[in-house]
Amino acid sequence: MTLTHSRRTFMSVFTSLAGIAAVQTSEAAAQTAPSAGDMGWLDALRGRHKQVYDYGAYDLSSDPLPPLRFPRNYLNSVRDTYRLESPDVNTAVGVSAPAFPLNASDGLWKKYSLGERFKIIDPTTKQPTVRNIYLDGGEFSVKALQARGTVFWQCQYALDYWIGRFAESTGRPAAEVRADLTGGLNPGVRVVPSHMLAIGVSQDHGFRYVRP
Repeated sequence: MTLTHSRRTFMSVFTSLAGIAAVQTSEAAAQTAPSAGDMGWLDALRGRHKQVYDYGAYDLSSDPLPPLRFPRNYLNSVRDTYRLESPDVNTAVGVSAPAFPLNASDGLWKKYSLGERFKIIDPTTKQPTVRNIYLDGGEFSVKALQARGTVFWQCQYALDYWIGRFAESTGRPAAEVRADLTGGLNPGVRVVPSHMLAIGVSQDHGFRYVRP
């Protein structure tokens, strides 16, 4: 399965779901609609400088440079220019469907062959990676950015999409895959009701929008 095909299928499924939602009664919609209250953790981010990075459509396989260079460069430039760091500077990395591997633990990369599925090569072995090569190992890594206060979030809709795709491709029960994916995110990842909701709520909290 190619990433392009995955994107196309994701949008098709998403559009279908949107059509179904449109004909639901207002009462049912009110019972299931995500609430901005689920993102109360944003209230604690009160820095003077804030940026949110939209990795919702980011293709990890097509970028030869470290994908997390954007928040890293911003943090460095604010530090060097204004002598400010967390908690006076806040950054968030929003992840949806294509960039899901950023938020996946090594165990998920290995069990669900994410390197092969997303065409991501381990620079050490030169083979499809069986580990999260973005997680650790330098200032461009997830852990390095988290140590500087960066929050990574994961879209619930995108997570549901991958649960369905992984269950279909591996033959595993959806409930098993759901337990794997929800329990196998990197430590500290925030699951948000939807990526687009989180983008909007973060901007309401003073974050400037950046699309890498």
